[in-house]
Amino acid sequence: MLLGIIRAVFICIAAGAFATFVSQTDGLPDVIQNHRFPTFFGLMAIAVGVIVVDVLIRRKRIEDLSALYFGLLIGVLLSYLLIQAVEPMFEQAFEAQGRGYYNMFTMVVILTLPYFCISFLMQTKDDFRFIIPYVEFSRELKGGRPLVVDSHALIDGRIAELVETHVIDSQLLVPDFVLEDLQRIADSGDKVRRGRGRRGLDVLSRIQQHPHAEIRIHNTSTTRGKTKSSSHDQLLIDVALAVSGRIVTNDVNINKIASVQNVDVVNLNDVSNALKPKYIPGEHVRIQLIKEGESYGQGVGYLDDGTMVVCEQGKDYVGKEVDVEVTSVLQNSAGRMIFGKPSGSEGPTPSRIPRSSKSSD
Repeated sequence: MLLGIIRAVFICIAAGAFATFVSQTDGLPDVIQNHRFPTFFGLMAIAVGVIVVDVLIRRKRIEDLSALYFGLLIGVLLSYLLIQAVEPMFEQAFEAQGRGYYNMFTMVVILTLPYFCISFLMQTKDDFRFIIPYVEFSRELKGGRPLVVDSHALIDGRIAELVETHVIDSQLLVPDFVLEDLQRIADSGDKVRRGRGRRGLDVLSRIQQHPHAEIRIHNTSTTRGKTKSSSHDQLLIDVALAVSGRIVTNDVNINKIASVQNVDVVNLNDVSNALKPKYIPGEHVRIQLIKEGESYGQGVGYLDDGTMVVCEQGKDYVGKEVDVEVTSVLQNSAGRMIFGKPSGSEGPTPSRIPRSSKSSD
């Protein structure tokens, strides 16, 4: 907002200064006196060009008016030095009309250099420390650090549920190559992949429609130009480094690569596991075993949150509810598994009952 006001004020001041300049009757070169309107619009084109160049430079952060003050101070100082240096050149090059060209050059320099210095300091004040007593530009972040969202996280869908709980107050950045990846998957000829891609796009649309979510598509043309890697994972890490953000994903490979490069990762699986109820050996959980396990005699069931429970000696209870005593818990970034055995209250397994009945007969 502040930078927008500065741009508007800059245009107004430039228009007034240029109009005053071209309306003079004395001291102007003949070519300017004979073409006042073209000269005015030409000078205004320079001012508008300055604004356009500034707008094309992304990453605008207006957080401290000190940047405005020191930018103006440095800009005026540089303008004065440049004007003093070129004054003899104008007098020698243009002779009698040199003063008029010199005045025009002076006006353009005084307007443009301070503006560029102000804009530059506002965008880079977090990266520079001025060696001036009691004056320091320290790194400031509005809210939390940005969250760079991966395509895996969007396809997973849990990121939308986190946003809707108002837990996330940081800005969400979706790199443009992530959006391209989702569109490519959604256009795939494979039915499963096409469904995953469309799900990711639906989740993105769902987040964008949430009134409290701050999300934007991040242009990575600059980042792609600086990196030599075309890897999706490395581009994602480069974006996180560029914006000092964290990556949101559930991909184990990205997690490992980012950790090596000291980039923080929010793993959705870790977040999900952290919110699940904790079970310790000796506790009991009642579940329905729905299938046999990979090892002999095992039965497998699932908790309401999707956690797999492997029950030793549970093969004969498949299709039934059983009280399982937890013996161990295996947990990592990929998820959580609970191992247990039928509780002693369940009595003998059904497979033993028929054999004992036959022997008694």
